[in-house]
Parts: sequence; structure tokens; C-alpha cells
Amino acid sequence: MPGGHLTYDERRKISEGLAGGLSYAEIARRLGRPRSTVGREIARNGGPHGYHAGRAQQATGWRARRRPAAPASTPATGDSGRRDPEAVREFEERLTARFGGVPTMAARVMACLFTSDTGNLTVAELTERLRVSPASISKGVGWLEQVGLVRRERDNRRERYIIDAEVWYRAWLVGTRSMTLWTETVRDGVDILGADTPAGRRLATASRFFELISSDMAQAAEHYRQTFADTGEIPR
Repeated sequence: MPGGHLTYDERRKISEGLAGGLSYAEIARRLGRPRSTVGREIARNGGPHGYHAGRAQQATGWRARRRPAAPASTPATGDSGRRDPEAVREFEERLTARFGGVPTMAARVMACLFTSDTGNLTVAELTERLRVSPASISKGVGWLEQVGLVRRERDNRRERYIIDAEVWYRAWLVGTRSMTLWTETVRDGVDILGADTPAGRRLATASRFFELISSDMAQAAEHYRQTFADTGEIPR
């Protein structure tokens, strides 16, 4: 099975396979590549309907020039020595992109912490992994602390930033608070525009929608907390 980066010829065959309606698994079989490699290649280069071999080749070259060199050595923990470093980096990039509404540096720090085996890193470790300045790390961490997605602990003279089992519970609460703010803002619009006007009635409907969503989200968060607390995976 060939290793390393995909060649242009392989990308052309991927493009032809997609045009011919082949599944990812069949394309991978014909290339002698893992299905995951083909799936990642298509996902990050336009998807099944927008993939083009030439553009994918150019984008890969651009990403290679843009991506900083990896550290000479990275402490291995658990099974990390058997992981594909490039696949891990690509996953972190995809995870970062999925944190919608989160500032870019905060999202990068979040992805870095979430994919670390320890679940905690110092500023120096984050700086090395993300190849940015300590000031940038501090700004990203500051936002995450403000919304309760990470916490810090003193480790001798260093501070460690920690992500724990309750992170998604707290992230969901951030979304719940956002829905609450939408409810209040739209409700103000009803008073300003007039409840008996078309615009006011439209906003009143929107206000009820956000109010219901906010209530449902709060109940879902509490259900999650109780369920996982019963299993011992998060503290009560």
C-alpha cells in the first residue's frame, strides 16, 4: 500500500471516481489507500460535489508552506506513539473549524487541549504546539476561562490550563445563555416596533421560539449532568 502524501495522479483518480459515482471505499480500494485518507482528502478540498484534482493539489502545497514545522520530539503518552501525526494535525484543524462562534485562537487552544492525552497543558506547551506567541495563547485562554470552558491550576511556578469531563456541559450552557440573550433582545424589539404591527408580531413569534429553545437546552444540559454523574464520569 503506498504511503506518504497523495500524488496528483491519485487525486485525479479520486476526482474521476467521484464523477463516476464511486463510493469512498471503492475509490480507496482502487488506490490502495485507507478509506480514511480518501475521506479526509475529499472533505478538506471541496467535498464530494466540489472536489477538483488541480485545486486539491494546489491547496495541499499551500497548506504545506503555511504549516509550521512540527517539533523535533513530542512526549508520547499512552498509545500516542502509534498515531499518524499528520492525521492528528488534520483532525485538530477540523475540530477547530467546528467550534463555531469561538474566536480562532480560543478554538485552536480548545482543540489542542481536547486532543491531548493529559487534558492539560502549560502556556509553553501550547506555544510550542501551536507555534504562536505566549500573548496569543493568553488571549485565547482568557476567552475560554471567561465562558468557563477551561480552568487553570498552579503547577509549582507554572500554570496549567485544564479541560475536563464537564467541558461540553459548560459549552452547552454557553449556548443556552446565548439563546436567552436572543429572547431578551427580540422581546425588546416587540416593544419598540409595536406588538400590533407586522414587524412586532414577527418578532414576538421569534421571541417565543428562542424562549422555547432556551428552555429545552437547559433541560437537556441538566439531563446530561445527571446521567453522567450517575455513571461517575463527571462529579455531581
